[in-house]
Amino acid sequence: MSQREGSLEDPQADSSISPIPHLEAKIHQTHRLARLLTKYAEQLLQEYVQHQGDPFGLPGFSPPRLPVAGLSAPAPGHAGLTTPERLQLDAGALAALPPLLDVVRRGQAELNPRAPRLLRRLEDAARQARALGAAVEAVLAALGAEPRGPRPEPATTAAASTAIGVFPAKVLGLRVCGLYCEWVSRTEADLSQLVPGGPA
Repeated sequence: MSQREGSLEDPQADSSISPIPHLEAKIHQTHRLARLLTKYAEQLLQEYVQHQGDPFGLPGFSPPRLPVAGLSAPAPGHAGLTTPERLQLDAGALAALPPLLDVVRRGQAELNPRAPRLLRRLEDAARQARALGAAVEAVLAALGAEPRGPRPEPATTAAASTAIGVFPAKVLGLRVCGLYCEWVSRTEADLSQLVPGGPA
């Protein structure tokens, strides 16, 4: 009987639990995911370059920075925003990335059908961007931030990629992989602002 009186199922005990530890755990978990995906994104970018042939990967090669519909690099003023505002931008970029990565994967399936690991990395990257974006959205909700508005899928890029030549398609893929790397890294840095003991 005494064991049942001290049971962890006591509703009084449950109601006294503070939500703060749960929020901190969610932030830590999301930050760890972003840090892991930053490494994966760097590996994807390196492997993508390796499979494109010359002049990709050659010293001094500077490909044109093609515009990507629905997504751009983090703006210079990004660091001046509040942490929730930065995370909202991160979540928006992460939501835009999966369809772009899918476009790149389909293009590479035609250009490099004998590169299964690259194709698998691109497929994984799309799924991982969705997972990280959802985790960031959950952190924002826990912080009480305003939800991000719906973002249309960048169908323009998907349609345009079928009409451009091989070299522009490779450059577009490089750009998308680079943006994925930038935004995942940016998300990791922004989440670190919320981690206890992280940068001020």
